[in-house]
Amino acid sequence: MSEQTLLAIVEMGGYPDFSALYQSAGFLPVKVHSVRKAQAWLKKNRPAVVVTEFHFDPELRDRMSNLESLIATLQRYASAAQVIVFIEKAHRPRLERVEVRYPVFASLDYPVDADRLREILDRVK
Repeated sequence: MSEQTLLAIVEMGGYPDFSALYQSAGFLPVKVHSVRKAQAWLKKNRPAVVVTEFHFDPELRDRMSNLESLIATLQRYASAAQVIVFIEKAHRPRLERVEVRYPVFASLDYPVDADRLREILDRVK
């Protein structure tokens, strides 16, 4: 298969479906609706890119966000995948704390700019 796989994790949504953009950038998009489903999928598949949302949750005991569990799974099963994060601008300081421990290829503030997303995807290749 010449297309690289892109895993899109859409938990909250609230932004356009970028599947057509992913395809036009040369990726085969696969969409799941939770980090838990993504973790199961990643045990059997190796995407080139993972696009996910950053959710800060003060109720989590052992982590700050949904991202830590996802990236831990990526490091174990798909360490070459590039991670692109959609984030609320107000949560950037929290993402920066996560990035100290886990690599993030790029992040985009809401509302997500499709042209900027395409530029980032073009850099992955």
